[in-house]
Amino acid sequence: MVPSLLFEIMLIGLLGIGSQWLAWRYRMPAIVVMSITGLLVGPILGIINPEEDFGRLYSSIISVAVAIILFEGSLNLSFKELRGLGKPVFRISTVGAFIAWILGSLTAHYIAGLSWAVAFVIGGLFIVTGPTVIMPLLRQSKLKPRPAKILKWEGIIVDPIGALLAVFAFEIIAYLTSTTPDGSALLLFFAASIFAAIFGWLCGRGIGWMFETGHVPEFLKSPAVFVVVILCFTIADEIMHETGLLSVTAMGMTLANMGISSVSDMRHFKENITILLISAIFIMLTASLKMDTLLHIFNPNIIGYVLLMMFAVRPLSIFLSTIGSGLTTNEKFLVGWIAPRGIVALTVSSYFASVLTEAGYEDASILTTLTFGLVFFTVLAHGFSIGWLAKKLNLSMEGRPGSLIVGSNKFTVELAKSLIKASVPVIIVDNSWERLRIARESGVPFYHEDMLSEQTEYNLDTIPYEYLISATTSNSYNALVCTTFMPEYGRTNVFKVSPYDREYGSSKEIVSKVGGRVLFKKEAPLDDLIEKIERGFVFRQTKITEQYNYKQYLQDKDEETVFLYLIKPTGQIKFYSEEMRTVPGVGDTIVSLMPPTKEKAKIETRLEDEQ
Repeated sequence: MVPSLLFEIMLIGLLGIGSQWLAWRYRMPAIVVMSITGLLVGPILGIINPEEDFGRLYSSIISVAVAIILFEGSLNLSFKELRGLGKPVFRISTVGAFIAWILGSLTAHYIAGLSWAVAFVIGGLFIVTGPTVIMPLLRQSKLKPRPAKILKWEGIIVDPIGALLAVFAFEIIAYLTSTTPDGSALLLFFAASIFAAIFGWLCGRGIGWMFETGHVPEFLKSPAVFVVVILCFTIADEIMHETGLLSVTAMGMTLANMGISSVSDMRHFKENITILLISAIFIMLTASLKMDTLLHIFNPNIIGYVLLMMFAVRPLSIFLSTIGSGLTTNEKFLVGWIAPRGIVALTVSSYFASVLTEAGYEDASILTTLTFGLVFFTVLAHGFSIGWLAKKLNLSMEGRPGSLIVGSNKFTVELAKSLIKASVPVIIVDNSWERLRIARESGVPFYHEDMLSEQTEYNLDTIPYEYLISATTSNSYNALVCTTFMPEYGRTNVFKVSPYDREYGSSKEIVSKVGGRVLFKKEAPLDDLIEKIERGFVFRQTKITEQYNYKQYLQDKDEETVFLYLIKPTGQIKFYSEEMRTVPGVGDTIVSLMPPTKEKAKIETRLEDEQ
């Protein structure tokens, strides 16, 4: 046991973020690593038991965390994303959810041996996937935009629907089995659900109006949103349990579609908080499980139930609900397979386990075991298979990490051509059709729009590109682009051309201190790079071998040579900058911009041979 509650809080945070890092480092599903870590420190080794140690605070902490996670996910649900996806998303979230509820309930009754009452409650709950498990999988798998958006929308929309279906089923059961049936409870449930949706909309509109009119200062905007989210969830949840999830979803979607710039600005901060919460909550939930719960998972009935839910109920509900929706067979296969359950299923099932047991349904005692079995097996199966299956179905964007170049000019077009030659995905973005003429004539992929435009955010697929290079003639614009996209791409993957000014010996602008890394070297501004292209400089690939090492290469290179990027044997790219610490080794390929002297020497030698 840990020495204090403070130490346990520290340990949970450390284990959660440590699991995320381990998953990133070895390219494993984060939720799998977190679940295994929680089981090790909880029921297996008995180091912590958050449910017992936190006492009454445990359920409240979990509930608030789930509300914030669901809100952050719904904050990404802009209706502009639904262009071309409206029909499949609507079908899956309505018809598909209903089919999954009915089939899941039948499976729970006939296979898991649950009574009809308990089966319909758990059947409603298990239609959820949820952002806590879907978002990490989407980040890891690099799916193409269409299936990725469908899974994201389904996960966030169906999350509150599943909880409400479980509550609805419970109210119906209570009504039908009551000796003196009273329809007031059912009316209260529907009224509370409608109130929760309206209240969430009002909270979203209210906080959005305050932001737009300047009633909330910048430094208070993120704290204000979090407080309103908790208020929105708590009030709705106090009126009717689990309607709080519907309320925060409505609030998030309202804010997402109001077009408020400050909401977009704080999105990355909220994403960071969400990652921290997901990490901590998964550790807490799995560490709080009992050993007998884990052992009971291997009951044949529970294993049979889990397998049917994964291989029959989910695929059937997707295939039946998406008939005529425009989805391809491959997309149906992928969406029909990927349905990992997560935090909402675990937390809500534990609530219904106690409520149904108190109501006299003794078989409800196995709900926690049943839920964890489904959660654990789906997380493992879908976490490890999504990347492989996406590649097999040609729905993955996997490949060499691509580069998105902002600014079309002679240098960037030649740089893009060299990347294409190295089989690296590349695209040039510029808002000038005239400047893009160079890219068009060279056959380089391009996108005609301002990189900072809202239209670019919704219409340009940025998934294939892990690096961003801003190389326009405006140093201020380059710095702004890098600052804007640094949270999305990461500090080490965002570059700008040097703002160096030879007349002053350094940059005369403050932007040299702002934005991404300076590309190549400080003394290589865009004007110089373009001038080198006009003078006939060429892009040359040089492979470092045991016979021709990096030291020899440095001795042979011309003084005017500019190192551009490094291609590792794995296909990974590393752009040169003064902050780069990697030393090229055997097997690495250096791409540089070199004077055409060697090319001239080759031509002269060839001409002499021909004579």
